[in-house]
Amino acid sequence: MTESLEGKVALVTGGSGGIGGETARRLAARGVRVAVNYFRSRDDAEAVVAQITASGGTAAAFQGDAADEDDCRQLVAQTVDAFGSLDILVNNAGISNFLEFGSIRAADIDREFATNVRSVLLMSQAAAPHMQPGSKIINVGSNIAFAPIPGLTAYCATKAAVASLTKGLARELGKLGINVNAVAPGVTVTPMTEWIDDATRDGMAEATPLGRIAQPDDIADIIMYLAGQESRWVNGQVLLADGGLV
Repeated sequence: MTESLEGKVALVTGGSGGIGGETARRLAARGVRVAVNYFRSRDDAEAVVAQITASGGTAAAFQGDAADEDDCRQLVAQTVDAFGSLDILVNNAGISNFLEFGSIRAADIDREFATNVRSVLLMSQAAAPHMQPGSKIINVGSNIAFAPIPGLTAYCATKAAVASLTKGLARELGKLGINVNAVAPGVTVTPMTEWIDDATRDGMAEATPLGRIAQPDDIADIIMYLAGQESRWVNGQVLLADGGLV
């Protein structure tokens, strides 16, 4: 039986496409009113909102940099002003850059840690005061936090930090009745992975026990589980979702 989340309110960072966009659509299909955050991709975010409203759901797009402290507060305030509360935060915003070890620069490291790590802490900090017991925070990590690969060293480090942050935030916010968990996908077909060539993609699929790489809905379904009350006793966990690769 599919659990109803009717009347809940969610904010999805990086919600303009990929895992974030699919998560926003699935939340809305379960009766959640959804704030779709975007940084640059306004048209894509508005397209997600249009798809949701065309299906009878409720959503709005809000621009903001999830790595900026003021923007985080504004995004939460806009969500609460529009929908009256905030019950589910999905920290999905993220970037990755394929960089050989010798070419990594301080600016590259700072940018990846700001978007992938700082955003999780700042968004959670802004959201928590508006959340009630039973609310959920779900972070999107990566399986390569546990199995780093060359060319993505800085990105792997950011996702390892997300795993640690998830456990730390679960301890910080558990006393408020807020569950904090993360999903750690393997390679997923999203705009972030468009740079992977077909031969490499085929090799990844072959190496995965389930014989393919993930689609956004594979990951969104796990986020939906973590967003619902069926996962009420799951806290501080990082759920690997890579088809058995790691």
